[in-house]
Amino acid sequence: MRGIRGAITVGRNDKDAIWQAAQELMTEILHTNNVAPVDIGAAIFSVTEDLTAAFPTAGVRRIAGFDLVPLFDARQCAIDDSLPRCIRVLLLVNTDAAQSDIHHVYLREAAHLRPDLEG
Repeated sequence: MRGIRGAITVGRNDKDAIWQAAQELMTEILHTNNVAPVDIGAAIFSVTEDLTAAFPTAGVRRIAGFDLVPLFDARQCAIDDSLPRCIRVLLLVNTDAAQSDIHHVYLREAAHLRPDLEG
């Protein structure tokens, strides 16, 4: 089992914007790591406290194959000067891939959270 991390920012606190961002993030993580929903043991999402219009998992649940994947939402710790309107995820994935072969995905402004992965 491996953990795959990711994050994305949302333009506004709106249900459709949150769902779309969560779907974009999950789709990119799956594609980049050649993972299918059946490979996911669980997905843990967190959102900054300024995102209150929707649960990201409700958007991800709309992706084909996610009907049986355990999904969980939580609130991110409120830290001074942290990135606003951000969705983060930790996927627990059943894979034989080496840790060095895992690709964490940070999109939009969230790319600045992991400058070591940029480029």
